[in-house]
Amino acid sequence: MPAPLLSLRKMTKTYGQTVANSAIDLDVDAGSIHAILGENGAGKSTLMKLIYGVERPDEGEVLWNGARVHLSSPAEARRLGIGMVFQHFSLFETLTVVENISLIVPGSKADLAARIRALGQTFGLLVDPFAHVHALSVGERQRVEIIRCLLTEPRLLILDEPTSVLPPQAVGLLFETLRRLRDGGVSILFISHKLDEIRALCDRATILRGGRVTGDVDPREHDSHDLARMMIGRDMPAPLHLAPMPAGELRLELAALDHESDDPFGIGLAGVSLRLHAGEILGIAGISGNGQSELSRLISGEIVLPASRRDEIRMMDKPVGHLGPAARRALGFAFVPEERLGRGAVPEMSLADNSLLTAHPLGLLKRGLIDRQAEAKFTATCIADFDVRTSGPEAEAGSLSGGNLQKFIMGREISLHPQLLFVAQPTWGVDIGAATAIRHRLVKMRNAGVAVLVISEELEELFEICDRIQVLYKGSLSPSLDPRGTGPEEIGRWMIGAAAVAP
Repeated sequence: MPAPLLSLRKMTKTYGQTVANSAIDLDVDAGSIHAILGENGAGKSTLMKLIYGVERPDEGEVLWNGARVHLSSPAEARRLGIGMVFQHFSLFETLTVVENISLIVPGSKADLAARIRALGQTFGLLVDPFAHVHALSVGERQRVEIIRCLLTEPRLLILDEPTSVLPPQAVGLLFETLRRLRDGGVSILFISHKLDEIRALCDRATILRGGRVTGDVDPREHDSHDLARMMIGRDMPAPLHLAPMPAGELRLELAALDHESDDPFGIGLAGVSLRLHAGEILGIAGISGNGQSELSRLISGEIVLPASRRDEIRMMDKPVGHLGPAARRALGFAFVPEERLGRGAVPEMSLADNSLLTAHPLGLLKRGLIDRQAEAKFTATCIADFDVRTSGPEAEAGSLSGGNLQKFIMGREISLHPQLLFVAQPTWGVDIGAATAIRHRLVKMRNAGVAVLVISEELEELFEICDRIQVLYKGSLSPSLDPRGTGPEEIGRWMIGAAAVAP
């Protein structure tokens, strides 16, 4: 019997008192699609960094085709034939897509641009090769990372949440391509919190909990409920059922909002109109790069309109188009951006100091000075209420896993008790248990009379929690759609422009 392509034996990695990986054994066969499952903080990302040479183990060994190897750097991993797409991307923002890819993949820019376009068509991961990375949305940047890996022709491809940016039609296309790669002898390590995807695509699944392997199964022989219970060690909460609520007062209104993007690669908005009332959740669906970033910054106040256009954005029945973020927050507005690091939190600052950024009106300041005790108490409450896996309020935000940082930011903004909550990608990169908890909390807020606006590329999420859905395509919004009478395929047609978008 041939040796596995990759074997890990007793792999252990600690950070101070935290044991990220403890004596992990893993075998990945040639020509297989192998899932790694686990909650946020279970040790998945650390394990992938050990395989890719970003981190070095404290103990244990790596075998490649049965021979022991030392993965001292990503360059060494790539020489063996290992490619990886990180959850937090590794692109130079001031360079173009093709310039970023040329740093790893040889060839002229013209040749690489043609290959990028061809792979984009094959995978449903379209991106402009000559766009600057700083102008791309989070979803578009993930596409660049996937394409860059595929251009290196890897023997082992590590994918972290690769479908989070795709409409339903493109997910099927991607899976067909991954199966073709597998049938051609490429092994794939596939990290996803979408358990139905794991069951549909993967041959094996290794389950991590608390940095240890707790299971190795054929996911096709288990339902999603079983897999979730193996991951989190308990039964999942009951599914949500939205009870109809009478329309409350108008909390957010966009009135034929036009915006021409300052970025040459950005997407302008054309006649965007929506109305959001107290006690409802409105979801905005769409593929990344169709104006979500511009819409988010206009609603959050990061882009300010001239005073003559202030009525194009109204909150709590007041014109706010000309107001900045602080003035809008003073009216009862709270915001969770899709970029956790940089916009949602400052990575080098402690969680406590990150709390201060938006929660300072809640008694965290006294006579202009920080009340450290109140700051720590508020932060500890967020950590406890949202099950944030961290050493405490003084932990740096950048030290948390992506999912745990998302839970903290969500907890901070929800704890402000807003009248209007705007959340972009609320569960991106968050495990199934935490995602369910976040969705339950959003519905609880809706039931308490809060108006909730959600931008998400997770169609299943929007169908689960939203009273209404609108689709953003090339800067225009579709009419309001009732998820109870609309299927994912219909939403998908709006997402790719196959349905007429209303002005």
